[in-house]
Amino acid sequence: MDRFYTAKAPISENKTYHTGELRFSVITNRILRVERDPGFLFEDRATQKIMHRDFGEASFEVSEDDISVIIKTEEAEFYVNKDTLKVEVKMVSYTVDADCVHYLGGTFRTLDNALGDRIKFGENKGRVKLSDSIFSLEGVAVIDDSGSYLLEEDGTLAERAEGVVDKYILAFGKDYLGGLKEFYHLTGFTPLLPKYALGNWWSRYYAYRQQEYLDLMDKFADKKIPLTVATIDMDWHLVKNVPKDAKTKYKFWGKGWTGYTFDKELFPDYKQFFKDLKERNLAITMNLHPHDGIRYFEDQYEQMAKANGIDPATKEGVEFDFTNRTFVDSYFDYVMHPYEEDGVDFWWIDWQQGKKSGKKGLDPLWLLNHYHTLDAGRNGRTPLILSRYSGTGSHRYPLGFSGDTIVRWQSLAYQPYFTTMSSNTGYSWWSHDIGGHMFSKGNPEIYTRWVEYGVFSPINRLHSTRDKWSKEPWLYGPQAEEIVTRFLQLRHRLLPYLYTANVLTATEGIPLIMPMYYLNDCKEAYEAKNQYYFGENMIVAPVLQPVDQKGVAPVSVWLPEGIWTDFFTREVYEGGQTYELSVPMDRIPVFVKAGAVVPLLMNGESNHQDFTSLEVCFYAGEGTYRMYDEIGYIDFAVTSDGDKMKISIEPSEDCATKEIKITALGAASYDVSHNGAIQII
Repeated sequence: MDRFYTAKAPISENKTYHTGELRFSVITNRILRVERDPGFLFEDRATQKIMHRDFGEASFEVSEDDISVIIKTEEAEFYVNKDTLKVEVKMVSYTVDADCVHYLGGTFRTLDNALGDRIKFGENKGRVKLSDSIFSLEGVAVIDDSGSYLLEEDGTLAERAEGVVDKYILAFGKDYLGGLKEFYHLTGFTPLLPKYALGNWWSRYYAYRQQEYLDLMDKFADKKIPLTVATIDMDWHLVKNVPKDAKTKYKFWGKGWTGYTFDKELFPDYKQFFKDLKERNLAITMNLHPHDGIRYFEDQYEQMAKANGIDPATKEGVEFDFTNRTFVDSYFDYVMHPYEEDGVDFWWIDWQQGKKSGKKGLDPLWLLNHYHTLDAGRNGRTPLILSRYSGTGSHRYPLGFSGDTIVRWQSLAYQPYFTTMSSNTGYSWWSHDIGGHMFSKGNPEIYTRWVEYGVFSPINRLHSTRDKWSKEPWLYGPQAEEIVTRFLQLRHRLLPYLYTANVLTATEGIPLIMPMYYLNDCKEAYEAKNQYYFGENMIVAPVLQPVDQKGVAPVSVWLPEGIWTDFFTREVYEGGQTYELSVPMDRIPVFVKAGAVVPLLMNGESNHQDFTSLEVCFYAGEGTYRMYDEIGYIDFAVTSDGDKMKISIEPSEDCATKEIKITALGAASYDVSHNGAIQII
């Protein structure tokens, strides 16, 4: 089977209806595919956006007149104009024009230079043009797949025929989680992330020397700050020592922007460097700017030249072209895989050179994301990349890199909203430059608040440019260091909770970060734009502005009906109302619902990621929770009777957890029943 094999995606004929050059496919009771193909070659291949079409149950009736085709399912009625292909959808009590809806946010390719021309201040402060949402206020959305390339079984791509229209009408109403799950079935689920991706990352655009980088990792360890990912930005390869006659198409970035050969002045023994990082229990990622291809001075040039039909003696560069299958194959075989065998766990793909490729309308960023992810998942490996968003379906290629943000309160204030809205297009694993990328003035308060948000964001990747205000906590004074250290330890302790959410995303389509209206159908939920669910058990409202003269910052938080407990202070709040809070520097508003279970690592001071010893927090109420590990799981249940709590703990046979410390919140006492394999400490 081809290394980039993609299965076809036909639908059963009994779920389709043909009339003239039109075909209608009832994917589910809430998803209708509408095709027009003048050549009558209706397409069953997968596309850049669509992976599966035959899933779920659907019963429907079809009627037709001179103007329209009407398809009625158990959930909706679709009225399609046969000439214009405009679609109206009749929901339970109203009719929606699918072309005239108010979309509920989405996402965007990048937040590079976020205080630049994409940001508009005033009433629209911090906004960018969010796109590709699958939800609207009216409950109907459209995915236009007409321009997508077709995925061949041999891993290549084919262009659409002229005049083809191919679109999907989504009638999910306000069933956001159910709609997301159907969307993922249609487009492909998000892969499961490796556990290390959910911890604290270190990253900096800086020309580190080999021992200097290791010494920094050891300093983090000495200060009991856990890390799980070591990022080596572009200076790992030749940058300043590139030959003078080297060619580049993008002089703005310099001749050394693209590179694949380690700079031995900085890294005299990179293989030993990788081993040293692995001994510190760190995963490794390295930055790529691939646009200039493989030039004559690279270590891999001779193999690449021969594989691509070039005589190495000519020193002719091997052009970057991910529409060329020969280049793609040789690129992975001779450039990527050897470094992966030496220790690189995944690649950071930093594509900044626009959307033009060797095929009209085919985005090279999408090509990089697609082929890199498929290659990363070879032989049962866990696929992972770090790259920018490249359109609907990009959730199959985690993680997202949101680009180089400017260190300002405005940048921080936009990221929670931006990240939350991205769940509306299924893109749930955004990684921001936590602390901001550039133009820092060394403000310890904004740095602290950004890290506090980062701990309760999808990916906590500390990053900065090469100026003096890097993201080491000790650079920002003793107060910031103490608070940030404690929060980074908390992020590491949250790994069991985060990994469980990761499993639910990959299997059930439930994102870690969710808008409030996903679980609450009311006006307040739609208005609460700067808070979000962090998993189904927590609500987070980051602090997005400076403290006042009293040393506290204002935060407005709306809590749904029920009982909620402050994660940090353990103060109990009655839901169904809005609270105006004054928040000191050492915490942010995080609330846990009644009956919730929150598993934590016992120790958050080292880089270990084993779930062998846990502290599990039980919140008074009624609830169940299954915590997943890489192998095995534990089922927890909690019930409350007055001031007494009953706890049940049932691990699977292959569960790795051995010890559990119980913290019962909101109860004077508790009883616990558990499998004998678990020791309560």
